[in-house]
Amino acid sequence: MDAIDVLVDAFGRAQGDAHRAVEGLTADELSWRADAEANPIAWLVWHLTRVQDDHVADLAGTEQVWTADGWARRFDLPLDDASIGFGHTSEQVASVRVEDPALLTGYLDAVTARTVAHLRTLAGDDLDEVIDDRWDPPVTRGVRLVSVVDDDIQHAGQAAYLGGLVRRRR
Repeated sequence: MDAIDVLVDAFGRAQGDAHRAVEGLTADELSWRADAEANPIAWLVWHLTRVQDDHVADLAGTEQVWTADGWARRFDLPLDDASIGFGHTSEQVASVRVEDPALLTGYLDAVTARTVAHLRTLAGDDLDEVIDDRWDPPVTRGVRLVSVVDDDIQHAGQAAYLGGLVRRRR
């Protein structure tokens, strides 16, 4: 197994974790907040997918799946199409309301497919390419991809935890 295979596997695990987190939940359960400022499951899964879409599209030099494939229209959120969730206010977080978990997982599946397709164009040495020299040390393609998958796994875990709480409340 090489580094590209490890990344493909990691993104697939994050995808599976997010799927399990939202499976069978209602719109109200997806939007439930543990407190007034907490991030709900829908926002967490939307955000992890938006970050992956944004960052991988930038690495691949492509338009984001969000706009290219019409997901922004399907979600119909009161947010700018460029929004990925960083710096969201409590009100913006609450505005990410999703009626059907299949919308979240459909978008995630499309983004993960695009991510895997991009990864499959890379060789192991491509991961060493510096893509952002504003940092010390400079950020390589590999570091960026690991950062994205780490963010995905953390948020999928948060969503899974909340999903467990929601299911216990039934």
